[in-house]
Amino acid sequence: MLLCLPGVSADPLTPQVQVIAHPSVQVDALSQAQLRSIYLMRQVVWPDGVAIRVFTLAPRSAANLQFCRDQLQLFPYQLERVWQKLTYSGTGTPPTELQDQQAMLQAIAATPGAIGYIEKQDETQGVKVIPIKP
Repeated sequence: MLLCLPGVSADPLTPQVQVIAHPSVQVDALSQAQLRSIYLMRQVVWPDGVAIRVFTLAPRSAANLQFCRDQLQLFPYQLERVWQKLTYSGTGTPPTELQDQQAMLQAIAATPGAIGYIEKQDETQGVKVIPIKP
């Protein structure tokens, strides 16, 4: 019997992903629904009124695929379609796409209100890890 839990991959080679934010973000945890709302660009400010700056990794990266599947419960192409609609309708802008995890860590640490994700690691200096509740 195979047990599937959110955020837990059955494949040991698949990266585990953690959500990170700028240290000034006044949120200690997010639900999957809240995280999804942020990445679908429906929630654009944090509870304290600071604008949310969303960052994402390259669409075909293993961490992005894992994040979309496990945390957002979406396929990457579904997320990209939402962002394209926002762009073409003039009602929003897509997240900033970064090429690798090091760029993600640097961008999150340098941008107040920022949120992003990386493969789980012990060293996350300069950013805040945000636990995601199912």
